[in-house]
Amino acid sequence: MKPDLVTLALSKGRIFEETLPLLKAAGIEVLEDPEKSRKLILPTNRPDVQVVLVRASDVPTYVQYGGADLGVCGKDTLIEHQAEWGGAGGGLYQPLDLHIARCRMSVAVRADFDYASAVRQGSRLTVATKYTAIAREFFSAKGVHVDLIKLYGSMELAPLTGLADAIVDLVSTGNTLKANHLVEVERIMDISSRLVVNQAALKLKRATIKPIIEAFATAAQPA
Repeated sequence: MKPDLVTLALSKGRIFEETLPLLKAAGIEVLEDPEKSRKLILPTNRPDVQVVLVRASDVPTYVQYGGADLGVCGKDTLIEHQAEWGGAGGGLYQPLDLHIARCRMSVAVRADFDYASAVRQGSRLTVATKYTAIAREFFSAKGVHVDLIKLYGSMELAPLTGLADAIVDLVSTGNTLKANHLVEVERIMDISSRLVVNQAALKLKRATIKPIIEAFATAAQPA
């Protein structure tokens, strides 16, 4: 890798699409469509900037260890990543909330499950989630005893099959919950995507990275 080359880690899908206008504001255009290309490293119109495609949950790790200089990932991903590191930033600088890929982290249950009553009575709940750190902190603050089951997909199945009483998951429109006869009972936090920067790269490649951060800051206005 060229020493002056700046690498931006993105995940496919909504974050990628919603980051494109921010990149354009910085004078950067990705030259290939990740949905059509098999490449994992995409060139841009600038010889000193490239994009790498990684799993959303891997973005902080790539930036932390220098596999990428910058990255865009959800607040949820950052919280879980930092929990694995005992709350340490792990060399990550988080200069901006980009106000993109907005959604919320919520608790959902089967429509026929009386969540409020279970919480009020001090019942021990079984909760399925990919976001164990967020769920643990939320229920601990409420004084609710939970057993957490870590799942990586199809979270809605857990209450339907009796695996769990509740799930903690990202909710955007709520249509998937409704389609599976689940209801949102508590909103834990609002989620949006953040820019993360490798602290060493910020010093070594400041001339290239700082203008990108500034352009993102100008373009990323809250809705």
